[in-house]
Amino acid sequence: MEAWKKRAHLYIKRFLGSLCQEIWKAGRDDPRKAIHSIKVGLSLTLVSLLYLLEPLFKGVGGNAVWAVMTVVVVLEFTAGATLCKGLNRGLGTLLAGSLAFLFQFIARESGKVLYAIFIGASVFFIGAISTYLRFIPNVKKNYDYGVVIFLLTFNLITISSYRVENVLKMASERLYTMAIGCGICILMSLFIFPIWSGQDLHNFSASKLEGLAKSIQACVDEYFSDREQGVGKNESMEDPIYENYKAVLDSKSIDETLALHASWEPRHTWHCNPFPLQQYVKLGAVLRHFGYTVVALHGCLQTEIQTPKSVRLLFKDPCSRLATEVSKALLELANSIRNHRQCSPEILSDHLHQALQDLDTALKSQPRLFLGSIPANMMAATKPEKHNLSSVKTEASALMSGWRSNRVSIEAERRSLRPTLSKMAITSLEFSEALPLAAFASLLVEVVAKLDLVIIEVEELGRVACFKEFEVGDDHHEMVNVVQDTSKMHISGLPSNYTAE
Repeated sequence: MEAWKKRAHLYIKRFLGSLCQEIWKAGRDDPRKAIHSIKVGLSLTLVSLLYLLEPLFKGVGGNAVWAVMTVVVVLEFTAGATLCKGLNRGLGTLLAGSLAFLFQFIARESGKVLYAIFIGASVFFIGAISTYLRFIPNVKKNYDYGVVIFLLTFNLITISSYRVENVLKMASERLYTMAIGCGICILMSLFIFPIWSGQDLHNFSASKLEGLAKSIQACVDEYFSDREQGVGKNESMEDPIYENYKAVLDSKSIDETLALHASWEPRHTWHCNPFPLQQYVKLGAVLRHFGYTVVALHGCLQTEIQTPKSVRLLFKDPCSRLATEVSKALLELANSIRNHRQCSPEILSDHLHQALQDLDTALKSQPRLFLGSIPANMMAATKPEKHNLSSVKTEASALMSGWRSNRVSIEAERRSLRPTLSKMAITSLEFSEALPLAAFASLLVEVVAKLDLVIIEVEELGRVACFKEFEVGDDHHEMVNVVQDTSKMHISGLPSNYTAE
C-alpha cells in the first residue's frame, strides 16, 4: 500500500510538472494567448453582472444567459474573427426575430389548428431554404455562422410562440442580451490590446520565407557534413529541418482563414493603406510550390543510396555558396515584408549568378561521374576475358573427371579475371551513387528558378500594399542584417507570432 502511494505521488508530481511546463511554454512562445485569456475572463465577469445586479436582472430577466453564451462563442483570438462571428450572430438573430414575429402576427388570427399548421410549414420551408443556402460557396465562406444562428433563433422563437402569449417581449429580451454580449466582445477585441488577423497574416508570410531560408541552408550544410546520411536518419517528426518548412506546406487553410477574418477588420493604421488580402494568399500558394522543392531537397538526405563523401566534397563549395545566396535573398524578402518596404531591385545579386555558374562548371568537369560511361579500351579488354571465362567453364565441364590436376590452372585463370570484373563493378557503383548528388544539384538549380517567382509575388505585394520605396542608402544596412541573420542561422522552429484559427 505504501509503495502504491509513492507511485501515485510520483505520477501526480510528474503530471503536474509537465502540465506547468506546457502552460509556461504556451505563454512564453506567444504572450498574446495570456492576454486573450484575461480578456475572456473579464468579459464573462461583465456579462455576469446581468445576474448579479438586481436592477439589471429585473430589466433583462432569465434571458441573461444568452449574453454569457454569446461571449463564450463570439470572443475569438483575433479582432477579425470576433467581428466576423459577432456581426454574423447579431444579423442572424435580428433577421430571425423579425421574421418569426411577422409570421406570428400573420398566423395569430387564424385559429389554433391553422396556427399550428402554419408554424410547421414555416419551420419546414425556412429550415430547408436556410440549409440549402449554406451550400453556396460565398455564403458558406462568409455567413455560415450567421445562417446557423438565424435558423436556431427562428425555430426557438416560432415554436415557443405557440405556447407563449407575449412573443415580442421574449424576442426583444433575447436580442438585447445578445447585443450586450456581442458589444462587450467587440469592444474587448478592438480596444483592449487588439490582435489583428491582418497583422498575423503579414507576419506569417515573412515567417514562412525565413523558415524556407533556414531549411535550404540547413539541408546543404547537413548534406556536406561529416555525418552519415541515409534511411533512418532525421526521420522523426521533430526533425528541425522539417519543422522549418512544415508551416509553409500546411499554410493554405491558415492563409485563407486569416485573410477572411482580416476582411472584416477596419483600417487600424494612420495611413489606411489597402490591405491586399488575396495577394497574401497568392504569395502563400507560390511559397508552397517553392516548399515542395525544399521537401525534395530534404529527401536527398534520407535516400538509401548516398554519394560517397569524397565525391560530395568536390561540389561542396559551389553548392554551399549557392544555398547561402538563395537564403540571403529569401531573408531579404522577409525583411522587406516585415518592414513594409519594397525589396531591392538587385536582390538577385551577381554572387548568386556566379555561384550558379560555378556549380554548372563543377558538374561539367566530371562527365564520367554522371554519364557512367566505360571507356572503349576497357570494353575491348573485357571481351577476351569473357571469352576466356566461357572457355574455362567448358573445359571444366569436359574434364570433370580430372579436375584435381587442373585445379591450380583454373584458380589462376579466375584470379586473372577478378581485377577487370571488379573495375567494372566499381564503375557501375560510382554511377549509381552519383545519381543522388545529381538530383541534389538539380534541385538546387530548381530552387533558384522558383526563387524568381517568389520575388515577383513579393514585388507585386509591395506595389499593391503601397510599401515604402527602397532607398539606396538602406541597401548596406539591410544587407548587413541579412548577412548577420545568415551567419547566425540555426535550425529552429518558426516564430510563434501567428495563430492558426
